[in-house]
Amino acid sequence: MAGSKLAGSGKVILYIGGARSGKSRLAQARAESMAGELVYVATAEAGDAEMSARIARHRADRGASWRTIEAPLELPSTLKEHDSVGRILLIDCLTLWLSNLLLAGRDVPSARRALIDTLAHREATVILVTNEVGMGIVPDNELARRFRDEAGWLHQEVAAIADEVLLVAAGLALPLKND
Repeated sequence: MAGSKLAGSGKVILYIGGARSGKSRLAQARAESMAGELVYVATAEAGDAEMSARIARHRADRGASWRTIEAPLELPSTLKEHDSVGRILLIDCLTLWLSNLLLAGRDVPSARRALIDTLAHREATVILVTNEVGMGIVPDNELARRFRDEAGWLHQEVAAIADEVLLVAAGLALPLKND
């Protein structure tokens, strides 16, 4: 299904890249350049002091113009709940959500299908940030290989319905798709 044929009035935009590539910064700047209510959907959980500090730093970087909603596991239902015309939902990030699902023993294929269905029927503009993890070595353990595989399948399905897909490296975005 092409991105321009989605039911919603907003766009689906995917920023994909490696760790520290600049994808979150670029996605945030893109959202802030748009007219609408800014909603940050956080998938990270503060499991230790370093992650708590990281989350606090990200909140401070966003500033008061953003409303933050936490959705470490229930991303599709959170998107449905906060979906509306004129709203910009920035999801950061899909790979953390996927990690949370795997570690919680959730049905990942069902969650992926629910996310794709939600994205296909939304009204808001949705900007998604995710880590490209398939360009490295084959992981040495079953969980890491499953994560890599599930991330690849998730990224392919999101990219297929997205209006725009941007690959980010060294702080620069290379457009891969622009419907």
